[in-house]
Amino acid sequence: MTLPKFVFGMAMVIAVVALWSYMDAAGWGTILLRAVICAVVLQVGYFLVVVAMVLRAGPKRAETGKAKTAAEGAATVPADDLTPKGSAH
Repeated sequence: MTLPKFVFGMAMVIAVVALWSYMDAAGWGTILLRAVICAVVLQVGYFLVVVAMVLRAGPKRAETGKAKTAAEGAATVPADDLTPKGSAH
C-alpha cells in the first residue's frame, strides 16, 4: 500500500470514528480522544505491516553470497579448456 492511499484511508477512518462519536452524543474531549487513539492504532498497524513486508523481502539463502558448488547445479569449466570462444576482433 502506498503512503497516499494509507493517509487517505486513515483520514476516512478517523472521520468515521469522529462522526460516530458525535452521533453517540459524546463530548468534544471524548471525540478528540477517540480520534487520537484511532490514529495511533492505525499508525502502529501500518508500521508493523511495513516491518513484516521488509523482513519477508529480505535476502534469500542463495543471495547471501554463498557460491554454488557443482553438486548444487553451478556450471563448471574443465581446467584444461583454455581455448577462447567467440570471434577474435
